[in-house]
Amino acid sequence: MNKHTISRRRFLVGAAAVGASFSLFPSRVLGANDRVNIGIIGLGGKGSAHLKDFGKIPNVAIVAVSDADKDHMDQADEKVAKHQDFRRLLEMKDIDAVVIATPDHWHALAAITAFQAGKHAYVEKPVSYSIWEGRKLVDAARKYDRIVQAGTQQRSCPAVQECAADIQAGKYGKVLWAHCSKLDAREPIGKVDAPQQPPETVDYNLWAGPAPMSPIMRKQFHYDWHWQWNWGTGEMGNWGVHYLDDLRHLLGWNDVPDNVMAAGNRWWDDDGETPNMHLCLMEHRGTKIVIDIRNMKDPKRGGDQGAVYLKSRGGNYLMCENGYISIARGGGKAFDKDGKLIKQYKGTGGAGHDVNFIDAVRQGSNKSLAAEIEVGHMSTTLCHQANIAWRVGKAMPVEELRENVKQNEDARDTLESMLTQLQANETDLKAKPFIVGPKLSYDLKTETFTGNHAEEANALLKRQCREPFIIPEKA
Repeated sequence: MNKHTISRRRFLVGAAAVGASFSLFPSRVLGANDRVNIGIIGLGGKGSAHLKDFGKIPNVAIVAVSDADKDHMDQADEKVAKHQDFRRLLEMKDIDAVVIATPDHWHALAAITAFQAGKHAYVEKPVSYSIWEGRKLVDAARKYDRIVQAGTQQRSCPAVQECAADIQAGKYGKVLWAHCSKLDAREPIGKVDAPQQPPETVDYNLWAGPAPMSPIMRKQFHYDWHWQWNWGTGEMGNWGVHYLDDLRHLLGWNDVPDNVMAAGNRWWDDDGETPNMHLCLMEHRGTKIVIDIRNMKDPKRGGDQGAVYLKSRGGNYLMCENGYISIARGGGKAFDKDGKLIKQYKGTGGAGHDVNFIDAVRQGSNKSLAAEIEVGHMSTTLCHQANIAWRVGKAMPVEELRENVKQNEDARDTLESMLTQLQANETDLKAKPFIVGPKLSYDLKTETFTGNHAEEANALLKRQCREPFIIPEKA
């Protein structure tokens, strides 16, 4: 058998073994001081960080790791069990929980399979590749009664927690509007003339899993999948999810916006597909939100940190009746209407999010989790809403786009800032114009789009998984 293939029979036999493991060997009952044994699935950049961070937690043992690229597992200690196929890891009866840091397209299915094997899970952001599978992930966590933490670690940041409490207590009056941004420069990923071979150490069939086993049209096999729709969710799902989760936290939402429109494009000539300039307008019960994600340099300002809007590379800016707040990873400040500092919020950026998960596993309850999986699903849904709103769009001249956003002052300002940055990059907007999506309505109960353009938007709520890597319709 080719080393890059897994047969349907082999996968189903493995899945059956995992199911049997759950039936016969339920999770161990842990005391407050008991050792928690974990396995790490996915050892790329974030998985490598988890290998170090979870390894530092007292009385936590990393007993196994798994990655479709055998080379990635070399960084683990020799005493740690290593499995290229993560289902072999799940068969280990002494593992209490897993940390899932695979590419985006594997997050939900890997987690659901872990639940079936009786494991708790820490699931990296974005917790799903689509809105539909995010809901299936939550349903499975409930059915198997698993403790599941989403990897939006800023939920554990004291600055965001304290600021959220102040806002919701009315300290600054009503929130009038909010601006959520992530402004960082990246480089183009290059362009290839023909499909590339996966690294010899990668089982490509296993790596692709539920996603299409498409030809690899990118120079760098690892990481740059983020910018191709078959596997990634773009910068919106990669970095935007952190600040969108903060936004939901700050405003006390237990759901998501009820309408959305988006504009932008990928203005690099490379093999990436996701927008590198993404402007999104949303409304939540009448509160207007602007999302501003950019990956292009700003030559006029110099450096490689992207555009600077509202004196910040990223985070949330909230305009309130009695002042305004600017808060990002690690902390923020609140000012009165005259710009005088009212309060400073000091934080950690979310250090301790992993410990929060381990404590919950020991307690046998998800009540203390900072980012319980449904919280993670809702924040990830915002990313999917923004991406879908752009993907159903069509080319539009700048003047028409200006007309579309003219009623929203923040959106107007953001668009003009984007245009200045595009001009500084000598972007030809006639040759490659903005792609602008229509305003989409979203039904919170059914988690589907409704009204005009709903059919094309709903076609992106779910994708057909590749057999045999199927997410079940029912948990």
